[in-house]
Amino acid sequence: MEQTVDHDWLVSIRRDLHRRPEPGWCEFYTTARILEELETMGVDDVLVGREMLATDTREAVPDDETLTRWLDRARGTDADRAVLDRLAGGYTGAMATIDRGPGPTVALRVDIDGLPRRESDEPDHVPTAEGFRSVNEGHMHACGHDAHASIGLGVLQALGNTEFDGTLKVLFQPAEERIGGAKPVAQSGHLDDVDALIAVHVGLDHPTGEIVAGIDGFLAITSFEATFEGEGAHAGGHPNRGHNAVQAMATAVQNLYGIPRHEDGTTRINAGKVAGGTASNIVPEDALIEGEVRGETTGLMEYMREEAYRVIEGAGEVHNCRVTIDQGPDAPSARSDQQVVRRVASAGEANDRVENVRRRDELGGSEDATYLLNRVQKQGGIAGYVGIGTDHPGGHHTATFDIDEDSLLIGVEVLSDSLIRLLETVEPGAT
Repeated sequence: MEQTVDHDWLVSIRRDLHRRPEPGWCEFYTTARILEELETMGVDDVLVGREMLATDTREAVPDDETLTRWLDRARGTDADRAVLDRLAGGYTGAMATIDRGPGPTVALRVDIDGLPRRESDEPDHVPTAEGFRSVNEGHMHACGHDAHASIGLGVLQALGNTEFDGTLKVLFQPAEERIGGAKPVAQSGHLDDVDALIAVHVGLDHPTGEIVAGIDGFLAITSFEATFEGEGAHAGGHPNRGHNAVQAMATAVQNLYGIPRHEDGTTRINAGKVAGGTASNIVPEDALIEGEVRGETTGLMEYMREEAYRVIEGAGEVHNCRVTIDQGPDAPSARSDQQVVRRVASAGEANDRVENVRRRDELGGSEDATYLLNRVQKQGGIAGYVGIGTDHPGGHHTATFDIDEDSLLIGVEVLSDSLIRLLETVEPGAT
């Protein structure tokens, strides 16, 4: 399709968003900036925050103090105050719609949140050298969601200037890194009329110029927090009077990694954070584990979860400690439909900037976009997850992660063309 998006504009948006990364449900500046661009484009059918969410199903929402701190930080910028007021309470994100009358409904999902990690300040790190390193110290766009948001805006710009029959929706989803944003969007019903959905990610160890038309291998995931309550005692004078919560926690951690792997497919477990105790001379009465389990299928994830809970509860019983397990956010597995893979591959092969098209690849990780893919598929539509290659000097979630900004234009062109091909070939009303 004819190029209608300015590369410098895409880069400027991406760099602005990169400078102000915000964690899940705190994307106040990010959402306001997206809405500012939508208004400039003349896209007036936009749902914001509460309007696009089943609000009672939000998960992993930060506490009020954290939400207020990030909202106040956004209020210290040039972001529209009235918009920020609408987002208060962590109701972030937006969904833009271009309705061109009868025809299929297609959708693109991009995520917009950053990560809680410090960005490199080394002089050879491009955001440092070029002056767009994160100003929100301790947080950064270490996974490319700044690029995703920019690509989403670029697709709206490109297709807003293109003739087509049907409806386009672009979802700017909050809280992907917390596995908390897709589920309330899916359960809102706003995607139930979608005939074809594409979700996108840059990088994933694919170079600039390479496209993956269908990414599979999503591991279903759930997180948990286990707390152990024992009895404190003087470690020298009366050690027998205590019930050691840290010992229970350590027993649990050791045995979690001993859970048998399953014959039906890949399984994972990780005790990512452990803590407990107060002083070397006190038998510790409190301890915790923050962990996660994953599986190649939702059933395998559930197997790992049940085994993990059994191990944790058993460790508490052995050491005479009370155990409480709080289950955190989760996401299912998913697979890209072949109909979507074909259209994206065709768009990639027709694009002069694309050097290589891979039909499919395995992710080997997890993504809450699976809620959205599954929702559309269960309603009778088709869905796929697309990879836009980009050279990145550091791996995802590292302090030196960055993107090759040439990949922004490739993403906009390939996705815009893919969505047009779906609009031209998908039967409307499949849902």
